[in-house]
Amino acid sequence: MAPEPKTSHARASGARRGEQLLQRLRERPPALWYRGEPVVDATAHPALRGGVETLASLYDLQWRHADVCLYDSPTTGNRVSRSFLMPRSHAELASVSAAMRVCELRTHGMMGRVPSYLNRAMTALAAGADFLGAADERFGANVRRLYEDLRENDRCLTHTLIPPQANRAVGPSAQADPFLAARIKSESDAGLVVRGCRMLATLPFADEIMVFPSTLLKTTQDDAPYAFGVVIPTDAPGLRFICRESVDHGRSLFDHPLGSRFEEMDAVVIFDDVHVPWENVVLHRDVERCNAAYARTGAAAGMAHHVVVKNVAKTEFLLGLAAMLVDTIGAEGFQHVQEKLADIWVNLETMRAFLRTAEVDAALDEWGVMRPAWNPLDAARNLYPRLYPRMIEIIQQLGASGLVAMPTADDLRGPLAADIEHYYQAARAEAFDRIPLFRLAWDAALSAFGSRQVLYERFFFGDPVRMAGALVTSHDAELRAYADRVRGLVREMRDEAFASISAREETTKD
Repeated sequence: MAPEPKTSHARASGARRGEQLLQRLRERPPALWYRGEPVVDATAHPALRGGVETLASLYDLQWRHADVCLYDSPTTGNRVSRSFLMPRSHAELASVSAAMRVCELRTHGMMGRVPSYLNRAMTALAAGADFLGAADERFGANVRRLYEDLRENDRCLTHTLIPPQANRAVGPSAQADPFLAARIKSESDAGLVVRGCRMLATLPFADEIMVFPSTLLKTTQDDAPYAFGVVIPTDAPGLRFICRESVDHGRSLFDHPLGSRFEEMDAVVIFDDVHVPWENVVLHRDVERCNAAYARTGAAAGMAHHVVVKNVAKTEFLLGLAAMLVDTIGAEGFQHVQEKLADIWVNLETMRAFLRTAEVDAALDEWGVMRPAWNPLDAARNLYPRLYPRMIEIIQQLGASGLVAMPTADDLRGPLAADIEHYYQAARAEAFDRIPLFRLAWDAALSAFGSRQVLYERFFFGDPVRMAGALVTSHDAELRAYADRVRGLVREMRDEAFASISAREETTKD
């Protein structure tokens, strides 16, 4: 059984408040670049401020729901986030799920990289520290200490996994520049020096970044310099984040109800000879161990568990949005409308079933941690990338032209307010009630924010084709067992057919 680390924490503060996050961002800002300029203060920058404020609000939210979201640290006694709990029972696992749901309801599942996502990963990696430390015990000790520091100070993580999309036909070592993908440049007694690029870090205004390889490295010496795992502060010297164009247009909540609050930002990460002390290293030049780390420690299951909780909340939001659109315009009597609502409802119940099965069928893993069952989580993460775009299409079909004909808050306050009030009414809503509903649907289904959500869900866990291939490969024995069952039936059919032929031949002879 993996014990929770027990070391002293003179400065441990326990679960955070929102203002603590904002203060740290001001005092120790990461090197964020936006539209060719450095971001001086992410807490005030118009492209980032909305997402930063929402992130801060989530830390306050956990205190408002402390009985669900927090637990007593085993080392300091401080109240800490339940997303760091190593569950030892079904009840404890369910309590982690309930805590994650509080956050997902607040964001309607629209921020895929809230802190609990990677908190579950780091918790599992710490539980499986013996696996990471098998080649070098320093790395096992490191991941336990890093996990405990994150837990006791409630630090926020981002992460980056994949190399840049340059030449997809070859691996990182065969690119035109061997330092295009982030790799170990040099080593010394003081640690590693990393140079190159990684994509894609979501939530780049986090406190620290987890740098792990994708699980697609080949077992060759050429890939060894790209096989490393480290956790470092986002303000580390030489570390830069190039942010994409924001989907938060700095407008009001009325005009951009989702984009103005839930812009978590995505960034390409540049490592310009970044020094990483050995105490921040958890994997080192071990391709096989890097490829196996997420599955073996349970980190993949922990992250997938969070994702399915998110999927449930997100689908609840879309079902509520679709139902309100239909009711507002009086379209509930049309059968094609009922069919569309039914599709979203079935998706919701499917995600709920996957989540419940994963938790009910959970079992203690080799580290003594109650790990949610992998098969239903794997099915959910392979299915949702296909379900989500269709649900967004349904919102588009239900709202139709009404989604692109909505005035702004300035229009409602302008000289044509009387015309708007008269001509924008709906069957069951006054104009000033209908308009914000349709603007919400527009932001979910048509805006830059909505489009980013669709792309994000399509590739949340990576290339869906590769994911499907990995799923089939990992279930080869199970597929063969089912095939053998069918093979037996086919054999019976064949034997019966030939037995009939033989019987007829015997009758003819007689």
